[in-house]
Amino acid sequence: MLEAFDPVAEQLMKPDEELKKIAEGFVFTEGPVWSFSEGHLTFVDLAGNAMFRYYNGKGAVSYREPSNYANGLAYDRSGRLLSCEHRTRRITIESDGGLDVVVDSFRGRKLNAPNDLVVTHDGSVVFTDPHYGLTEGYGGPGEQEQPHRGVYRLPAGSDEPELLVDDLEGPNGLALTRDEKMLYVADSEHGHLRAFGVGEEWKLSGGEVLVELPKEGDGVPDGLKLDVEGNIYSTGPGGIWLISPSGAILGHLRMPQVAANLAWGDADARTLYITASAAVYALRCEVTGHAPHRALSGGGGR
Repeated sequence: MLEAFDPVAEQLMKPDEELKKIAEGFVFTEGPVWSFSEGHLTFVDLAGNAMFRYYNGKGAVSYREPSNYANGLAYDRSGRLLSCEHRTRRITIESDGGLDVVVDSFRGRKLNAPNDLVVTHDGSVVFTDPHYGLTEGYGGPGEQEQPHRGVYRLPAGSDEPELLVDDLEGPNGLALTRDEKMLYVADSEHGHLRAFGVGEEWKLSGGEVLVELPKEGDGVPDGLKLDVEGNIYSTGPGGIWLISPSGAILGHLRMPQVAANLAWGDADARTLYITASAAVYALRCEVTGHAPHRALSGGGGR
């Protein structure tokens, strides 16, 4: 149920809209992404080392087992699925029925465990690389080789990433605005979101804390998504937090389980799909979501 702190929240979600459980029986769901060209949701059972696809009216079916403890998922501009893999400490992309390695190291050392990612207009991949996947049960055990838990950008056509941010304790979910001039990153260890201005050649500025999430339940800042108006939807303590571009907390959608990530889906990009512990949920919203790959799959830009 939505608790609105600002009237704007009720323009984004109806307080009495039904939260539907669409799949259950998992260990720890994560990484949802909707295919606007094929009309399905792909998500992972991270701790279960499996990947699934959900079809409206048909339910969830196994898609990839084992999944190498995959976490964050995204589509590139050609509609190919990218996966952050904890066990292999790499990002892969589907190609001709197999998997190709996109990136697995930085300056000759293994990445920690890529967690979440976004694909930019020019085909670059921006991703977070915390330590969570080094933990036994989530891909590990493994030893951290990188001196940082960083945020990276892999330019299109390159196999060597650029370190963008090196002062985060637990970089997790991330989101890029439609004009690609602002990057938001969740730091799960500190319970807040940070905002970075994106300049020419991906020179970042700022990095101040945009908002501290109230500690009102289980969970930490994790998955992030934006709507077309620039509002932020962050998983966190007790559910989903609605946040304005200026950092004002607009509302709180309370969830029955710990929410880890979310994605916009359905043909109009107005359904919020939420991965939460042992289940996946769907909520119809009043606003159109921003899904970077939608415009190139016949869905339009809004």
